[in-house]
Amino acid sequence: MKWRVMLAAFLISVLIIQDGICQKVETKPKTQAEKRPNGKSKTGKEAEKALAPKLKVKTPLQTPKEDQTYLTQVVNKGKFQKVGDTLTIQASDTLELRCKGNPVQWTVPAYLQEDDEGRLRMVQHERYGTLILANTTTADTGEYTCYPMYCEDKDCRKEYGKAIKVFIFSSDPQELFVPSSDYYQVIQLRTNWPTVLPCQVTSPLAKVTLHREFPPMEVKVDGTEISFDVKKGFTIHRPKQYHAGSLHCVASLGNLRQSSTKYMLIYVNYPTAPPSPAIQASSDTVTVGKNLQVTCTVVGEQDVVVDLTWEYPGQKIGRPLYTQDSVQTVQVDGRSRQRSETVLLVDEIREVDQGMYTCTAQNLEGSRSVSTSVKVQSAGTTTRPKKP
Repeated sequence: MKWRVMLAAFLISVLIIQDGICQKVETKPKTQAEKRPNGKSKTGKEAEKALAPKLKVKTPLQTPKEDQTYLTQVVNKGKFQKVGDTLTIQASDTLELRCKGNPVQWTVPAYLQEDDEGRLRMVQHERYGTLILANTTTADTGEYTCYPMYCEDKDCRKEYGKAIKVFIFSSDPQELFVPSSDYYQVIQLRTNWPTVLPCQVTSPLAKVTLHREFPPMEVKVDGTEISFDVKKGFTIHRPKQYHAGSLHCVASLGNLRQSSTKYMLIYVNYPTAPPSPAIQASSDTVTVGKNLQVTCTVVGEQDVVVDLTWEYPGQKIGRPLYTQDSVQTVQVDGRSRQRSETVLLVDEIREVDQGMYTCTAQNLEGSRSVSTSVKVQSAGTTTRPKKP
């Protein structure tokens, strides 16, 4: 009997222990990864997402700077170097440039476009275009441009926004200036436009100054009124009358000193707009045998040359042109203005003189025309007065 009691107690103990283990498993607290930041439990999907391994996102590799530059110089077979804004080569060397794109188009200094003597070649390859200039000279100094082309079928156009330009100095230790066939070059000083003296040096290291012939003196270059650019020469930004005369550039490098072509600067008071002529006939109806005068007038800027010309019916039969021309200064709204006038004289008018009379006024900026119609009536015809 006693052993039965002991067996029952043992079985009860085992059941209590198992129930405790089950309760411990069921009441196991959630891990920190399964809890929300506010202490609330996550849903099943959120828990799976939280426990999922984090994947590293690879950032795209940046393109090396060398790959972004698609204009290079071939220095040796299989060797290339990046081309910047300027490039200096030695005269007599061969220049070879490569430009990425298919196709590409090149522009070169103007004289090379006209006559390169067979020294210039442009070859298009599968992925790039090549420009090869053999036996370079100081005259080859200038700007070279590569234009990638955008093509649709056979229609191609330049992509100007992607153009790559390089200014190439073809240097010669004995020639500091790009040669010119002209001893004197005439340049207009226009009041409304900057003037460039293109004394182009062959080396960016040369020191260049500007000089006046008479009286002999060096011209001050302050960077505002007159400035210098090694790629262009000297620029007179706001030309005045005192800038006129004979000037030249002087370049020095080491022990070498040379003068450029002489530039004869002629001052021109350039107009701001085409002239505005006005026309008036002495009468719009003229009797045969009477005289006719047609006046054309232009009032504009002083010291501006205005050319006045006529077209009239009598030209068709060879009637000669008779005019009276004058230029004078007048006051308009308190300002001095120039009044240019031409009067067309038609003596003993005939029926062939009937028609349109046109005056054209032209200056350096352009031209404008005005017209008036003249009617010719027989001597016995009476003109009725116009109704008010």
